[in-house]
Amino acid sequence: MRRSRSLVRSLALFLSPALALAQAPAVDYQRAEQMLTWNALRHVSGDQVAPTFYRDSTRFWYRVMTPRGAEFISVTPTSGQRAPLFDNARLAAALSRAADSAVAAGTLPFQRFDFADDGRDEKRIRVRVGKRDFVCELAGYACTKSDTLPDRRRYVRSPDDQWEAFASGHNLWARRTGANDSTQLTTDGIALHAYGVTSRSPTQIKQKLPDIAQVTWSPDSRRLVVPRVDERGVQRFHLYSSTSARPTAYDYPYALPGDSIVPMTDLYLVNVPAGTSRRLESPPQPQMSFYAFGGSLAQWSPASDRVYFTHVNRGPRKVQLMVADVAGGPPRAMAADSAASYVVGSIDITNGAINWKPLRNGNVIWFSERDGWAHLYHLGADGAVRHQLTAGDWVVTALLGVDETAGRVYFTARGREAGRHPEYDFLYSVGLDGTALTLLTPEDADHAVTAVPSGKYFVDTYSRVDTPPVSVLRAADGRIMKELERADISALRATGWRPGEIFRAKARDGVTEISGVMYKPSDFDSTKRYPVIDHIYPGPLITPVSKEFFPSRIAFSYSTMGQVQALAELGFIVLEIDALGNTGRAKAIYTREFGNLGDNGIPDHVAAIQQLGVQHRWMDLSRVGIYGHSGGGFSSTDAMLRYPDFFKVAVSTSGNHDNRTYYNGWGERFQGLLVRDTLRGTDNYAPAANKTFAANLKGKLFLIHGDMDDNVHPAHTLALVDALVKANKRFELLMLPDADHGLTQHPYVIRRTWDFFVENLLGGKAPDEHVIAPPPR
Repeated sequence: MRRSRSLVRSLALFLSPALALAQAPAVDYQRAEQMLTWNALRHVSGDQVAPTFYRDSTRFWYRVMTPRGAEFISVTPTSGQRAPLFDNARLAAALSRAADSAVAAGTLPFQRFDFADDGRDEKRIRVRVGKRDFVCELAGYACTKSDTLPDRRRYVRSPDDQWEAFASGHNLWARRTGANDSTQLTTDGIALHAYGVTSRSPTQIKQKLPDIAQVTWSPDSRRLVVPRVDERGVQRFHLYSSTSARPTAYDYPYALPGDSIVPMTDLYLVNVPAGTSRRLESPPQPQMSFYAFGGSLAQWSPASDRVYFTHVNRGPRKVQLMVADVAGGPPRAMAADSAASYVVGSIDITNGAINWKPLRNGNVIWFSERDGWAHLYHLGADGAVRHQLTAGDWVVTALLGVDETAGRVYFTARGREAGRHPEYDFLYSVGLDGTALTLLTPEDADHAVTAVPSGKYFVDTYSRVDTPPVSVLRAADGRIMKELERADISALRATGWRPGEIFRAKARDGVTEISGVMYKPSDFDSTKRYPVIDHIYPGPLITPVSKEFFPSRIAFSYSTMGQVQALAELGFIVLEIDALGNTGRAKAIYTREFGNLGDNGIPDHVAAIQQLGVQHRWMDLSRVGIYGHSGGGFSSTDAMLRYPDFFKVAVSTSGNHDNRTYYNGWGERFQGLLVRDTLRGTDNYAPAANKTFAANLKGKLFLIHGDMDDNVHPAHTLALVDALVKANKRFELLMLPDADHGLTQHPYVIRRTWDFFVENLLGGKAPDEHVIAPPPR
């Protein structure tokens, strides 16, 4: 395969330039398409373990790809037993008979299932095939067609499985599990001031997604805490679906930086059996999550007698840990943290970790950056620090659990192990008094760890960019009890695939070390010169650089979104670079872009690329491109406008090009509160807006946006377009009808991105109307 592809390229050199340009990319496009994540994964087996837990909170099952197709595996940690959950062949035969259509054992037509009787009956499963539901007996392997059940995602089950809470008609309701009769728990909810839910977005409406009440049940299942968000008076955004004869209008509340009215949240304590509720008497707080991407504000004491919650101000510059007694009385402030920039509850907001936990004695394990690094503290019931549990020039990423009986705290962290990649996560435990800190996952790799809810075990999938995943079941002391999966990539290697290469470089200051990953085409030839493409996301609190094996699906991966290996196959060197504003560092380093989002870490990218160019003569720094999505769309265009002599070509999708038009909780966190200069007619956000520098454009710029993007409104791109037109600049624009924010797996967007770089950076001619097959649904 490699030899034939190289032969085609060699022959192209002797053909006329026009013919060579027409032929070589066609071969490359086919090759690149093989490396799209959903295609490459077909050549990988055993790549991950994403556990789904049984009702006993200890056993779990997972779906895994094998050479025989997808299989479902059940694991019993107490015994270390790992076994198929069912016989694929017999289940496929039973489904074939019931559905009156062929079902193959290696391609069962479902990825998830539910045990029957709301999870109580493990001898029967409920699956959906197409639009029909079936119940299958696992003893005799007989399947029968079932009535289609309503979407159960809207029901939030209590810990004892006796109650289900749900939102309806702006209010909160509860019912006995499986019952039809419901009890209305609140009665004064209205539109724009509802319990447990906010206004439905256009995406929710178009995709018919359910409203899921944001409630936190007490351990005794008698009470719950529910937020009530006041959106009244918040100004609205508008979108139009224009693919029908009569366009459809959508509007929704959307607060911007500097708005006088933003969504405000109160918390209510609800007694479910009694059907009563009361507001927790603390000032309403802006809907500006301490965790940035979500997470409950509240947690319960183990005895269900106290509610703990975080309260932030607008920014947020300050967070308070509040505690309220169920018996009554106003909440009191237990602890607080503040920062000149902003406070966070996690240094990696993609993992959604809630890094604090109440203990039985009223003490709390608390996450804080008060010493300049993300660490854990053991607070007394009075809020005073009893023990700093972790300390040093490294960061805690997630609090996974506390075993109070054993006196151990379990967490993941980065940067502690000398000689290891600073972005790798490792699992640790430490005593409640801060002693005996122990590394539990010694393998030199990034560890994606899931705590088994019972607290005695962990599921650990570890890998590196150049090392396939291994998934193991660990005991609480780190011992490997069972190897669950070891990825086999032999079929992937047979396609010519090559892993990314980790590199080190110095940041703009010439001192601070930064890292990245380089992707080369599979037929890389060091005697040739390759154009370079930078795949960028600026942070903050999100890293664009792969740590885990590609194309692993272990967690959110910006690399997967960018399909970096596929792009490299077209004849590019593709880079991902961890700039100083990215996560995993001291607070003073990762917040250096605070108030200056227009920096985007681009000076660090330029510095790193220049250093690599000196080291590798096959990198052609006269041809450097850049691309990115969302924040990466913003920063890729920014790079073209601020460094027009360095970056020559950019593709920017769904960019938040002016954060004055983006969600206030993002801009006010990372750029600061909007400050207007009425005398000069400007503000502190203008220097970070791309349209301010539209006149600087020299290279080739391709802007892409979905016209139904309710996250980053298309006004971001259109306002930039307006500025570029006024500056008399040439650029390309693609508006995708009825497309929302998720464009990274859109086949047409991928193909047009390839076309743009091939024609404007590689100097080739893109094949006519190449069709990329979409990912499987």
